[in-house]
Amino acid sequence: MPMHDWTKVEAGIFHAFHHRWITAISDTLNAGVLPPYMYAMPEQVAGGFGPDVLTLQEPDDDPDETPGSGGAATTTRILQPRPVSKITAQTEAEFYRRKKSAIAIRHVSGDRVVAMIEIVSPGNKASKNAVRAVVNKACELLEARIHLLIVDPFPPGPRDPGGVHGLIWDEVTDTEFRPPTDKPLTLVAYESDLITRAYVETIAVGDKLPDMPLFLEPDGCIWVPLETTYTTAFEVQPRRWREVLQPPSGNL
Repeated sequence: MPMHDWTKVEAGIFHAFHHRWITAISDTLNAGVLPPYMYAMPEQVAGGFGPDVLTLQEPDDDPDETPGSGGAATTTRILQPRPVSKITAQTEAEFYRRKKSAIAIRHVSGDRVVAMIEIVSPGNKASKNAVRAVVNKACELLEARIHLLIVDPFPPGPRDPGGVHGLIWDEVTDTEFRPPTDKPLTLVAYESDLITRAYVETIAVGDKLPDMPLFLEPDGCIWVPLETTYTTAFEVQPRRWREVLQPPSGNL
């Protein structure tokens, strides 16, 4: 199913779809995509943030052992290595600053947040303050070495000429990013360690969504099936709005 032009409908219509999509992603991750010692939860709040999907690690399971396997198995055997072909840029500028000592205060439950998924909505771009809040949140997550996947289904505007990723990457590296004019929608996976890496895909309305990596540890990721979960969410949209977004012929 192709990516639709969500600028055709009001923000509330996308908001309803947004909830269905994040639920579909969370359900799919929990149905066997994530390692057995991790789980996804939609719309939880962690450390003052309100992400769409959280990936958390269970408190009692050993991450170096696969439950039920009868023996040890490292996470690198369960997770996929980083997709080298998708590396757009990386920065070493933060390397030494991130090596500083830190004290972490954690909840006694031990459910540690390791990654987050954000789907950008019209509200995220509605004002300068809204855009700045998204960028600040992303930078704080990366500073805390929480991996991040951002899906931006809206084209760049005057407040984000390089898309949301352009603003984030400028903040992190002081370098400019601009998506191609013929593929202005941006999907970005951030691998956050002593070095921050960004894996970028750009698409246009009418393109299929690629699967994207979601890092759970440095050089260890799963692949999030964006296309199948998007289709699942879109198929239960009210018919009235499906016909607005996708003509009866199925061609955009």
